[in-house]
Amino acid sequence: MRDKKEECGIFGIYGDPQAVHKTYFAMHSLQHRGQESAGIATSDGDYINCFSGMGQVSRVFRAGRGILERLENPVAIGHVRYSTSGSSNLCNAQPFLSEYSRGQVAVAHNGNLINASLLRDEYEAYGAIFKTTNDIEIIVHLMAKPSHVSKPDPLGHVLNHLQGAYSLLFLFPDRIEAARDPYGIRPLCIGQTPEGAYCLASETCALDAIDAVYLRDVEPGEIVTLDRNGLSSRFFVTPGTITPGHCIFEHVYFAKQSSTIFGDNVHEVRKRCGAQLAREHFIDADVVIPVPDSGTSAAIGYAAQSGIPFDMGFVRSHYIGRTFIAPSQMMRDLAVRLKLTVVKNAVKGKRVVVVDDSVVRGTTTRGKIRSLRQAGAKEVHMRVACPPVKHPCFYGVDFPTYGELLANQKKTMPEIRDFLEVDSIGYLSIEGMLASASLPPDHYCTACWSGQYKIPVSSVANKFSMERHQMQLFDDVEL
Repeated sequence: MRDKKEECGIFGIYGDPQAVHKTYFAMHSLQHRGQESAGIATSDGDYINCFSGMGQVSRVFRAGRGILERLENPVAIGHVRYSTSGSSNLCNAQPFLSEYSRGQVAVAHNGNLINASLLRDEYEAYGAIFKTTNDIEIIVHLMAKPSHVSKPDPLGHVLNHLQGAYSLLFLFPDRIEAARDPYGIRPLCIGQTPEGAYCLASETCALDAIDAVYLRDVEPGEIVTLDRNGLSSRFFVTPGTITPGHCIFEHVYFAKQSSTIFGDNVHEVRKRCGAQLAREHFIDADVVIPVPDSGTSAAIGYAAQSGIPFDMGFVRSHYIGRTFIAPSQMMRDLAVRLKLTVVKNAVKGKRVVVVDDSVVRGTTTRGKIRSLRQAGAKEVHMRVACPPVKHPCFYGVDFPTYGELLANQKKTMPEIRDFLEVDSIGYLSIEGMLASASLPPDHYCTACWSGQYKIPVSSVANKFSMERHQMQLFDDVEL
């Protein structure tokens, strides 16, 4: 897996004396969404200050350096990054701070623009110089274009030029503006602190971290403004004209179990997926074990529905990050061995059902299966709480080229079973997965399983996206 980077976490808060420290704690709660870099930008009403660095939040803003104190202002936005576009290095860390004809702006982005290549080529042809390889800088160039600046709503006009998935935070010296793409692919919600300050976050778990209450989601195609007048909003597309395309893989893997996204609690959706998986692929066994942490809720559902006892066959080290978003296959394999230790007494001599949230490449999954065999498991049956991943995602999840996807390489279930070295394999159906969430089925994006992309991927954009997958598969990561 190389570099497909923008499944990130964003947070913003306006008008709170503790804005910087609350942003810091909110970013901690969103750390599962990105571990490569972290940054905070703040404003005193006249000037924006920004600091970002490589690594996790606690490393970038480690105690004793006085960084948070120097950033102290009543308005702040923060970002944690897992790259899907642009290489993993400091110049691509966010928020991205720039200055144009209307002054300073800092931008934080969660998503992926499928027309980024076309826009970049156009601006470079007219002499524009780019300092980074991420999508945000393209957005800033669009904002700076004189013909765009003169529009009645410059930001809304710019957003209508973007194709793809995006939840965006713009910090101007006097306000925060948040926007969500017309399909609402990536989550973004609004909260309010006990003191009355409004805030914005990728997930509700960030609101919980600072004792803020959830108010509502930013609607698809909506721009929300936080300023001294409070909260206001407008739409840059006509509401109700586009059927949403929420990324259901957020429920499958990325979002935290405690979060509520797209109207559903993540833990409950995963449990329902697990129960449906048991209905579709029951197997007589002695124990159900999850691959923690994102597979745990589904395993609970599978065990409850099947009547097979639940146990923790793997113990997770909390000092190792998410292996799905580790920078290279070698590092992912090493991280899996360090991250998951088998509880031998839970599996020795038993017929084991292993429930995982998803299987993408299959190499790390096969390593987990081998460790269970070595621990004495009599049988190992793999159950996956989503359908087989067969297609790349161009909207900000790190599903790589077709050739690297296990379900694309291995065309039949017996081939996948043999590759993973399990006694049986069962995937949740697309219909079963969609039935586990509460919105109508057509309100979710299932492209990585079905190949039916909500936003049409043009041949040019598709070519560029594939080139990204091929050239940036994490082989330029700075350690």
